[in-house]
Amino acid sequence: MKIFSKNQVNFYTVTEKDEYQRLDNLLAKLLKGVPKSYIYRIIRNKEVKVNNKKSDAHQKVTLGDIVRIPPVKVAEINAPIIPEGNFPVLYEDDYFLIIDKPSGVACHGGSGVSFGVIEQLRQNYPQAKFLELAHRLDRDTSGVLILAKKRQALVQIQEIIRNSKIKKYYLALTLGRWRDQIRNVKAPLFKYLTADGERRVRIDQVNGKFAHTIFSVVKSWEEYTLVKADIKTGRTHQIRVHLQHLGYPIAGDDKYGEFDKNKVLAKEGLRRMFLHACQIEFTHPVINEKLVIKSKLPAELEYFCKHIEQVNKFKY
Repeated sequence: MKIFSKNQVNFYTVTEKDEYQRLDNLLAKLLKGVPKSYIYRIIRNKEVKVNNKKSDAHQKVTLGDIVRIPPVKVAEINAPIIPEGNFPVLYEDDYFLIIDKPSGVACHGGSGVSFGVIEQLRQNYPQAKFLELAHRLDRDTSGVLILAKKRQALVQIQEIIRNSKIKKYYLALTLGRWRDQIRNVKAPLFKYLTADGERRVRIDQVNGKFAHTIFSVVKSWEEYTLVKADIKTGRTHQIRVHLQHLGYPIAGDDKYGEFDKNKVLAKEGLRRMFLHACQIEFTHPVINEKLVIKSKLPAELEYFCKHIEQVNKFKY
């Protein structure tokens, strides 16, 4: 592997063995010994470019891409780096903080991630003496995420979630055009680990736990369908596995999707999984008011919908 000079700009051409890696993971491999927190910082500050264009940490590189790597400043590496943690706030009171989580950010640190949403918010939200995740979203899923600011509020909201007294809706773009407007899926899910220690989920009628999702069609194109998922249970990877089970995997899903198709989608501009937590409804356990929290479809997903509509020329 090429040895990089840390005191000057370097340019790296993506090879076959690097293809479809996330940009942050590629830089971590190339810049041995450089903390990931520093790598995320130079990406966030737009110092890293792919083919002379500003790039995001979750962008996947392709064969022949030229990656510009800025000089690595040793003094900055040795200094403590605090992530920004400036997530859009959808709702806040004395008991809850509800944010709009972007794709590509884990809910918590671990598995090679130094700072997740919760760590960043604790660092950058000193006025909140108590702050805990009420639930989780997959790293590549964007949208509504609830955090509790008091322990009692955490206990109460988790009780609401456990007793299915909360409504959670997601938008997903699936491969293929649906024939039915509504699909009611009840398929038990079983969590397991792959040989590499990666967490996965599958349909298992014997050992799986009950899982229920109702899908309704929002919009159709010739090769894609935008669906709204109403989850009645909150199992790990529930929407992703249920859609795979139906034969309509989520576009861009790197675990349960169609991998060859994902490569094509990436070249067309979809470099993430098209799954977004768009709405949550529940009765506030303290003030006893119904909350309806909504998150707009992120710009990159909205853009891709417009792209496929233009390509297919299929108007509704």
